[in-house]
Amino acid sequence: MNQVSEITADAQAVLHFAGQVFEPLPSGAVFWPARNTLLVADLHLEKMSSFARGGHFLPPYDTGMTLQRLEADLTVSGAASLIALGDSFHRDDGVFTLQQQDRALLDCLVSGVDWIWLSGNHDPTPHALGGVCAPFELLDGIRLTHEPEAGDDPMIAGHLHPSARVSINGRSKRSACCVSDGRLMILPAYGSSTGNLNILGVPFHGLLDYGRLQVRMLGRNRVYPISEKRLCLG
Repeated sequence: MNQVSEITADAQAVLHFAGQVFEPLPSGAVFWPARNTLLVADLHLEKMSSFARGGHFLPPYDTGMTLQRLEADLTVSGAASLIALGDSFHRDDGVFTLQQQDRALLDCLVSGVDWIWLSGNHDPTPHALGGVCAPFELLDGIRLTHEPEAGDDPMIAGHLHPSARVSINGRSKRSACCVSDGRLMILPAYGSSTGNLNILGVPFHGLLDYGRLQVRMLGRNRVYPISEKRLCLG
């Protein structure tokens, strides 16, 4: 049995953040109902093709898998807009190495909604794939950006690929998660070939208020609210 499924699933696994309601999805996307907007972070499209250029030949299917999942999320959510929070491509020139079928699907997705690409550390340069390229976005007093920062103003970011490890009946399970402390929300990496970092680890220190955490762990088909008391390192 998947150990995450042993946690009582909560139909109210939404996040209340900056006076708004956000709905984390099992895919790693987050839906913003009030704005009918889908948020995704760290797609890292064309990651495998970048490895191939370095002599490590891996099947270049990650881009197609990520885009197909994104297509499903857009269909199910009915979102009218999408904001990609940076590192949408594993490198800037990944926009030129898309396979024909992946480019066709991406063009279809971008043309179907109001699409905003935020720059990341892997893909800082604006491109011409459609939609709007910007360094950040400010909506309803919330700053949407790639790299999370300490401060007082509400911020939604990606970059750190958060995950949680939980202890259940002497066993542990680790999975990607969406985490918030009421001031900062960090989205999980959406890409099919991305790793993750434990939210109790050093990269998150100084960013998250561990006394106010809301953790939403991604299961196969559901999202689960996790008590901070169950969190562990590893």
